Amino acid sequence: MVKKTVKKAAKPAAKKTVKKAVKAAKYVYSFGAGKAEGNGKMKELLGGKGANLAEMSGQLKLPVPPGFTITTEVCTYYWNNKRTYPKTLKADVEANLKKIERETKKVFGSEKNPLLVSVRSGARASMPGMMETILNIGLTEKTIPGMIAKTGDER
Repeated sequence: MVKKTVKKAAKPAAKKTVKKAVKAAKYVYSFGAGKAEGNGKMKELLGGKGANLAEMSGQLKLPVPPGFTITTEVCTYYWNNKRTYPKTLKADVEANLKKIERETKKVFGSEKNPLLVSVRSGARASMPGMMETILNIGLTEKTIPGMIAKTGDER
């Protein structure tokens, strides 16, 4: 009688799991003073207005007032995450507002030297007349006297 020896297959080596650092999504892109974090080809991410402002400031070096664009990905995040915003968004917006204050030498909410900002809606696709624009954010009863003193215009 011949005994057959059956060799067991060797166990495959355990796979090493290498955790890759996940880069946090960037939700805010700045522009102005001849620089821009985005460009004109980024319409899907920055919307038409945001991409064009980045192009004018960064590539064409046109005199564009400093500002920032909140990406279209924030809208996607909002709808995919139970109508909440990314955790980093507030801090990113505040940091970019501080950057504008440094560049303009004005301060948002200041009674003597107020910074006024505008919010212009945008989208991946053009929708003329469909989006809201809010002007003169930062103009309050407290900041009006400072604005009058700076401009010499009571209107």
